[in-house]
Amino acid sequence: MSLGLVGSNAHQLSFFTLSTQTVEEQTHSISRISACKRINMSGLSSSLRPGGYAFPGLCHLLVNQENPCRRALDKNIFKPEKTCFGNLGRPISCLSGGEREADAGPQSDARVIYSVAPAMGHDMEAHPESNFRVPAITSALEKLELTPKHRGSAIIELLNYKSATVDDIATVHSKSYVSGLEKVMDLASRDGLIFLEGDTYATSTTFQESLIAAGAGISLVDSVVAASKLSNKPPIGFALVRPPGHHAIPKGPMGFCVFGNLAVAARHVQRVHGLKKVFIIDFDVHHGNGTSDAFYDDPDVFFLSTHQDGSYPGTGKIGEIGHGRGEGTTLNLPLPGGSGDTAMRRVFEEIIVPSAQRFKPDIILVSAGYDAHVLDPLASLQFTTNTYHMLASNIKQLATELCKGRCVFFLEGGYNLQSLSYSVADSFQAFLDEPSLGIKFDDPAILYEEPLEKVRQAIQRVKHIHTL
Repeated sequence: MSLGLVGSNAHQLSFFTLSTQTVEEQTHSISRISACKRINMSGLSSSLRPGGYAFPGLCHLLVNQENPCRRALDKNIFKPEKTCFGNLGRPISCLSGGEREADAGPQSDARVIYSVAPAMGHDMEAHPESNFRVPAITSALEKLELTPKHRGSAIIELLNYKSATVDDIATVHSKSYVSGLEKVMDLASRDGLIFLEGDTYATSTTFQESLIAAGAGISLVDSVVAASKLSNKPPIGFALVRPPGHHAIPKGPMGFCVFGNLAVAARHVQRVHGLKKVFIIDFDVHHGNGTSDAFYDDPDVFFLSTHQDGSYPGTGKIGEIGHGRGEGTTLNLPLPGGSGDTAMRRVFEEIIVPSAQRFKPDIILVSAGYDAHVLDPLASLQFTTNTYHMLASNIKQLATELCKGRCVFFLEGGYNLQSLSYSVADSFQAFLDEPSLGIKFDDPAILYEEPLEKVRQAIQRVKHIHTL
């Protein structure tokens, strides 16, 4: 049952579809995501949430039931270790068992700087975009000794950051959307959980935690830009934040996303730091339609997306190249199902590098989605942990060559907790110029032949359209 919102503010809330179902009813009535079919629901009650609650079952969804890695999904659930979080999910210093001093900013020998905004209150049982995602990553970083505790000043966690303001968000999203979302938090508090759009849910803390996520990204960009004024090799930034953002359109939420974290940071870096030309790489398995919409007619923002052809949300066709003054600064490369490491290496060399070189950016921002991994349940590409190491390493090198090393990654998708956490950790390895750990985590036996002729044809079409 849906609630019709009426009254003087109804126009501000028209983007919401609000349900009066209980959480249990909602869990069983989640609509199909990207034409995926639910194939398993396994409760893992023996594990514990970071706060001590039972680990909910993860719904496993698969586009192609014939994908040979399907059977590997159930045994690849990563169980995060205990991590502490403060009010509204903001991290506090307990990973090493004691109080940590906040870092003042990037030091001259810093190689990586990251922020953490796990949105622990924004959660729905059995939903793939759960509050286990960021803690799984931070646990993997700790396990693999990729934290300040183990690496000293080479890796910095940005602890003191401010939430984004409503004005920050309004540089990308309509004020009616932002104010409408804030107003329905009372309804979410009363009912426990509401649906905003499709499978995009909200709890009573969603608005504030989404501001925190966007603020963590903005502060990270500020730190990287500040460091670039002192050194030609500033640290690479990584915003480990949720809810994700690249599907959120200017007028509302979409596809698990609430605010466009990267898009908001892009407008911030233009407005505050005077870095006019922003190059965005989105390697999430789904097209970043929200980011694309935000900059579709902007000649100063180049948006480049690789994604699985035919996947949610159905946008990102090769012929979508921008509009008006922004024509030519949107590049979409839909990859056929089964594309993997070889395909992505060719795409990077033949499409991403020449596009960036021609655009001459002042900063590179990355929508880092890890759901193209072969083990991810929401799609059917064949990226591996090593693929993400390659991408991170090459993007870092590209930033060094083109924009004084200024580069920040923003977490987007990735729903198998093990492949997500280890792939992010391997990105950190790449930032540190250390070899991939993929040999420890990847199983070549589950891979199958890539459709490289179809990939070649797609690359040639893009080259022709964009005269690369």
